[in-house]
Amino acid sequence: MFKVIQDKFKIKSAKKFVEDKLNQESSLNNKKGIGNVACIVDMDQFNNAEIFKELKNTLGLKPNAVQIIGYKRGRDKNGMFSIPFCTDKDLGWNGSVENGDFSEFMGRPYDVLINYFTDDRLFLKLMSLHVDARIRVGLVGGDNALSDLILGAQMNDYNTFKNELKKYLTILNEI
Repeated sequence: MFKVIQDKFKIKSAKKFVEDKLNQESSLNNKKGIGNVACIVDMDQFNNAEIFKELKNTLGLKPNAVQIIGYKRGRDKNGMFSIPFCTDKDLGWNGSVENGDFSEFMGRPYDVLINYFTDDRLFLKLMSLHVDARIRVGLVGGDNALSDLILGAQMNDYNTFKNELKKYLTILNEI
């Protein structure tokens, strides 16, 4: 019973963190160019997160310039993933994410953050808001407040997403 109450308070504090973070004004950074990309992928909806590694070729980046982290609602007992991921059980107090892989992931600034999810999940929002990124890219149907650039590709149509991303980053003189 104590665990249930504790989880409710964690969720309440996480919602407060998201609300406060979304209401903050973002600082503008005049830097141009893409050197590194972060991807947060909902692996429950899109199970081929490894495909984002090919963005380094598409955008002309260095070999380790694309970092990917996934999200799953629960642990998958059947499969091992090459992509590190977080679950709802990694929710900490005051909107923190208590996962070593995610701590390493968010520990550096990125030029582009790709929010590859459309579900309105508190944990995905938290993950996105914890990452320091200059440009945030999302999908239609996702939370528009999390993204600076919203692409019209469907979640299961990665090739369209990749082409649209390259097109708009070129228009913005980033690549």
